[in-house]
Amino acid sequence: MRTVLRWLLSLVVLAGAVTAQAGTAVAGQDPARDGRDILQRLLAVKGVELVEEKPYEGYRYFVLTYTQPVDHRHPKRGTFEQRFTVLHKDTSRPTVFHTSGYGVSTAPGRSEPTRIIDGNQISLEYRYFTPSRPEPADWSKLTIWQAASDQHRLFQALKPVYGKKWLATGGSKGGMTATYYERFYPRDMDAVVAYVAPNDVVDSEDSAYDRFLEQVGTAECRDALHAVQREALLRREPLSERYRELAEKSGATFTTVGSLDKAFEAVVMDLAWGFWQYADEADCAAVPQARTATDAELFAYVDEISGWSFYTDQGLAPYTPYYYQAGTQLGSPGIAQPHLADLSRYGYQAPREFVPRSIPMRFEKHAMRDVDTWVRHHARRMMFVYGENDPWSAEPFRLGAGARDSYVLTAPGANHGANVAGLVPDESARATARIQQWAGVAPATAQADPESAAPLAAYDKTLDSLDEKLLQKYRGGKP
Repeated sequence: MRTVLRWLLSLVVLAGAVTAQAGTAVAGQDPARDGRDILQRLLAVKGVELVEEKPYEGYRYFVLTYTQPVDHRHPKRGTFEQRFTVLHKDTSRPTVFHTSGYGVSTAPGRSEPTRIIDGNQISLEYRYFTPSRPEPADWSKLTIWQAASDQHRLFQALKPVYGKKWLATGGSKGGMTATYYERFYPRDMDAVVAYVAPNDVVDSEDSAYDRFLEQVGTAECRDALHAVQREALLRREPLSERYRELAEKSGATFTTVGSLDKAFEAVVMDLAWGFWQYADEADCAAVPQARTATDAELFAYVDEISGWSFYTDQGLAPYTPYYYQAGTQLGSPGIAQPHLADLSRYGYQAPREFVPRSIPMRFEKHAMRDVDTWVRHHARRMMFVYGENDPWSAEPFRLGAGARDSYVLTAPGANHGANVAGLVPDESARATARIQQWAGVAPATAQADPESAAPLAAYDKTLDSLDEKLLQKYRGGKP
C-alpha cells in the first residue's frame, strides 16, 4: 500500500500548479453566459422535471426526474421517469456523480468526494427501484449496461450545465455501479472513487468469504457470534413463535421466501456477516452469552443485527431489484458456515429465494468477469477503498499491469463504512490530494506537499452522513 501511495505522491507533485480556492462560491450565483438561474438551466434540459426544491445553506438542492428509455438499445419502446437530485454549489466547481446503487435520498446529503473537492453533486436513483420503475416492468432490462447507460445519458444532458470535471462515486453497490459505468463509458468521467465495492468474479467460488469470516476479529468474538447463531437455531421453536407473533402484529407475510421457517433461518444465518459488515471489534462486548441469555434477549439481539422484518414480503419488496441483479449478473456470497451445518435446514439461501417467482431469472456468468478483466487492464484514474473488517471486501477489485493512475486502498479496522478519512493518516492525505488533482481543484499547498491535503469543504454533520445513512439502511446480506 505504501508503494502504491508513493506513486500517488509523485503523480500529484508532477501534475503542475493548479490552484483552487475553496468555499468562495455563493450558491445560485453562477457565471453562466446566458445569465439564467440554475433551476431555469436545469429545467431547460429536455426530459428534466422538478419535483421539489429544498433549501440548504450554501447550496441549492433539487429533487428532479429525467425521462429515460426503458431499453437504451431500442429507445422508442417505452420510457420511464428516473429520479435524481442536484446538490448545487456553483457551475464553476467540479461535479460528483453519486449513486447508492439503490434508491436515492431526497434529503440533502454529500458524499465524501463531494466534500473533498467542494463540488456539486448529482445523485441518481438506480433503475427499477421505486419510484424509478417502468410500469409494467420488463425485468430483462435491469442490467448493469442499461443502468450505466442511464448515467451516461444523464451525464450528457447535464454536462452543458456543469462543464467542469466530473467524478463518479458510490459506496457498496454504488461503488460497483460507478465501476460498471466506467467500464462501459470510460470517456465520461475524469475519475472514479469507489467505496467497498464487491467483485464477485466467479459466483460459484466463494471461499474467499469463508476464509475472511474464519479470520476477522478475535477468536473470542467469532465464537460468541457463532454461539448466538447456534443457540437461536437450537431454540427455533420458541423464537419462531415470537417471530410469528411479531409478524401477525405487523401484518407481515412470507410468500416470496416461502415460509416463516425459511425466513427465520435466513435472518439467523445473516448474523455473523451482518455484525462484521456494520459493527466493529468494540461491539464484541455486547454479544450476549448464548447459553444463559433468555429467549427475549436472543430474539432482541438477532433483531438488532440482522432484522427480523427483512425476509418478510414487506421487507424484501423494496430490494427486489437488488436480488434480481444478484441472481442474474452481480453474483452473491454463498458462505458455508460449517458451525451451523447440523442445525440448518436450508443453507445460505440464494438470491432466487428472495425474488417473486413471477419474475424469471437466468444467471449471466460472464458479466462480472468482463468487468474484472477490464478494470485489471484498462483502469485509469480509479480509486477503490475497502474496509479491513468488512466481509464484502473479501473479494475486491484488483489492478493489473495495464492499470494507470489507479489505487486499491484499505482502511485498517474499518467495516462497510470505510472511507478515505479512515485510511492511515498519510495515505488519507495523499488520496485526498489525488482526488482533488483529478477534479482540477488541488490547492498549491497540496500539490507541493500532498500529506497536507484536506477536504476543501468543512464537515457538516447533516450533509456528510449521507453514505453512513445509506449503508445502515441497506442491510441484511446486501452490499
